[in-house]
Amino acid sequence: MTEKFSDYTKIEPLLEGVSLPRMFRVLQTFPRNRLEDVAAELRLKLEESGAASLIRPGMTVAVTGSSRGIANMALVLREVVSFLRRLGAKPFLIPAMGSHGGSTAEGQRLILEGYGITEDFCGCPIRSSMETVRLGEVMEEGRPLPVYIDRLAFEADGIVAVNRVKPHSAFRGPVESGLTKMLCIGLGKQKGADSIHKDGFGTFATRIPLVGNYVRTHTNVLFGVALMENAYDETSRVEVLRSEEIPEREPALLEYAKSLMPRILVPETDVLVVREIGKNFSGSGMDPNITGTWSTPYGGGGIRKQRTCVLDLTDASHGNGLGIGQADTTTLRFLKKMDFLATYPNALTSTVFLPVKLAMVLRDDKMAIKAAVKTCNAVPPEKLRIVLIRNTLHMGELYLSEAFWNQAGQTPGMEIAGECKPLPFDKEGNLMLWNQEEDT
Repeated sequence: MTEKFSDYTKIEPLLEGVSLPRMFRVLQTFPRNRLEDVAAELRLKLEESGAASLIRPGMTVAVTGSSRGIANMALVLREVVSFLRRLGAKPFLIPAMGSHGGSTAEGQRLILEGYGITEDFCGCPIRSSMETVRLGEVMEEGRPLPVYIDRLAFEADGIVAVNRVKPHSAFRGPVESGLTKMLCIGLGKQKGADSIHKDGFGTFATRIPLVGNYVRTHTNVLFGVALMENAYDETSRVEVLRSEEIPEREPALLEYAKSLMPRILVPETDVLVVREIGKNFSGSGMDPNITGTWSTPYGGGGIRKQRTCVLDLTDASHGNGLGIGQADTTTLRFLKKMDFLATYPNALTSTVFLPVKLAMVLRDDKMAIKAAVKTCNAVPPEKLRIVLIRNTLHMGELYLSEAFWNQAGQTPGMEIAGECKPLPFDKEGNLMLWNQEEDT
């Protein structure tokens, strides 16, 4: 496919008159409550929860592993496994990620291993399968909705759900991303995720609690480990919830997580440039809670803008380019990295096609940014506003165009950290900021 994009000289004249404004570096400051010793805090919470009374020697326990890039996830899973083994249980890890990983057992296992979640590190087997069991059905507005669960989890003597609690990228409800969603969509694999998504995200505010609680009460969910992160992608809080506590306590944990969310401290721009997107940052590639790139009408928030430009796809996303459909321009580099067959299962399962549509593909970073700038309406060049972020997990540093200078100096939480300079591009037109190897 990429050979069709080999000759950009045909469109270069259309961008010749587009100049890019000078940019300056800005530091953003957010509350930074974080746990200094996550493992010790988790061990304390496990003991205080009384979860030990739920474990019998010899019982098999399935522990969930997420497809998200969650801070300290491998460490947390290792501590949970160690806790279970000390009590004589036989824990094993299972990927609990719906249709991610190309909807294959091997693809889902590779995602876990890419986060350092390995058998050697965690001290137990990883068992990955896409096979499900029909657990039963729930009645929703007089209609039956089937409920599915990973066969390995169903056959285990107990289940422990581990997940980050945070606002979702496609809907609003009393529980969003977290333990309840992990039980019904993560553990449901592709078949369960497909069943829950079939009527769209407009049903999720009620459907997630309905189906998640059905799974919780019709299997032996022992407890859940809820993780919350601050604006710097650091573990801020960890809680252990016994099964019966999950529906009671998770809504409050979601509100706490919302209070920690990072954001772009200027509310509006003309062009938003995102250096990299990927499933390791957000289920939507880039978190719309920050970027405003919503794929459904059931969420809201984030920066307002005319155009969005995405430059790169992380290696940790394993070719899943979900989210590129919310961009207006992108690069040939992104296209070469994108694996369409690893991306499409998300749309086929979620029934939302916008995230997998393809943005305008330009030769390099400079051309992609210029195309976004050229197509902004009613903006004089000297007043052009550009916000450049690395990704939606690293929000402590960003770049703003010169038109923001006065506003940035007067915005609480923003500190100007450099003079206005032209954006640095190499001779191939690639942006020389935030190399992907630097901390993705």
